Amino acid sequence: MPGFRSLTLSRCLERPSTYLLLVEWDGLEDHTVGFRGSAEYQQWRQLLHHFYEPFPTVEHYEHVLTA
Repeated sequence: MPGFRSLTLSRCLERPSTYLLLVEWDGLEDHTVGFRGSAEYQQWRQLLHHFYEPFPTVEHYEHVLTA
């Protein structure tokens, strides 16, 4: 998918049924317009959305600092 950088899935140690999915994009529109408007997103929804209860919170962040 254009603009896609990486994907990391992590499991919470304190709450093993809780996961963090971190997807990195080149820019916000690569996710919100490019991916969400694509046929691939429809396939993603069909394959994965039935696993979500409730639907996950989607938030967008920008890099501030690396140490």
